[in-house]
Amino acid sequence: MFETVRIGTRGSKLSLWQANHVADLIRNCHGDRPVEIKTYRTRGDLNQNAALPLIGGKGLFTEALENALRRREIDFAVHSLKDLPVENADGLAIGAIPKRGDHRDVLLSRSGRTLAQLPTSARLGTGSLRRRAQLLALRPDLQMLDIRGNVPTRIGKLLLDDGPYDAIVLAAAGLNRLGLTDHISEVLDLKQMISAAGQGALAIQCRDESDSLAFLARLTDLQTVQAIEAERTFLHALGGGCSLPVGAYAYVKDKALLVRGRVTSLDGSHQIDVAGETYAFEGPSGVLMARKLGTSLAQEALEKGGRQILDEIAPGALSAREE
Repeated sequence: MFETVRIGTRGSKLSLWQANHVADLIRNCHGDRPVEIKTYRTRGDLNQNAALPLIGGKGLFTEALENALRRREIDFAVHSLKDLPVENADGLAIGAIPKRGDHRDVLLSRSGRTLAQLPTSARLGTGSLRRRAQLLALRPDLQMLDIRGNVPTRIGKLLLDDGPYDAIVLAAAGLNRLGLTDHISEVLDLKQMISAAGQGALAIQCRDESDSLAFLARLTDLQTVQAIEAERTFLHALGGGCSLPVGAYAYVKDKALLVRGRVTSLDGSHQIDVAGETYAFEGPSGVLMARKLGTSLAQEALEKGGRQILDEIAPGALSAREE
């Protein structure tokens, strides 16, 4: 099986880089096997005008690829993991998560200024409620503007002489992968900005079938998996998806898994931070411990005021999750 491996991806430069990176991993693990890459357009690609929160929902950037998997047009789909809903799509599974790239967010400004150096009421572009909320917690004077498009498109909009943006925020991993790091004005640390669950990581999605899962198993980085499980469980236990102002980051250090989570009100006026750690074990026991910690931290965040913050954004969204 898989004499020629067919990989599905979106058609942006970053998505193609990611797909080709996975193709190289497959060749390295499976004897230089032929790989074919097929591109698809998703709902998120087709609607480039509306703000992401307005058109968000399950499958915004993944549905077309998932349907191609079900139709058996492709064997695997490559996603930015943070774009995948926390619940597996019917009949599909995450077959592998390779070693994670840089998880951090970065500021790009036309003048090269840092966040603290931006002038009063500077205009900052982002399509993420998470970034918007955390930035307003640091700089409530900022004018927050929506921005859409792939990474090069957003940078192009920032650099327009008469453009609407003084600065934008993007994921460091995308800039690293595209060789565009010269545009970075500041790398935002964890005190300033906690990244989205799964940010910087790739997910290789497949049909939930034993041959597909076995084929992909060697591409997985077990420490990355444990960290991602903690982050996504934190998000899931809050009843949320990638459109909510929730950040989560976990990492392994000295045989411990350290996890940080954050829930921020949309105007930045209230912010709930939680943190914890557990033992780092590779394999099923490590995954279970990561999920347990993620759930515990989510409950702590809710009790500290996160419930009110999230209910004000999506009234009643937590009740079904808690049943």
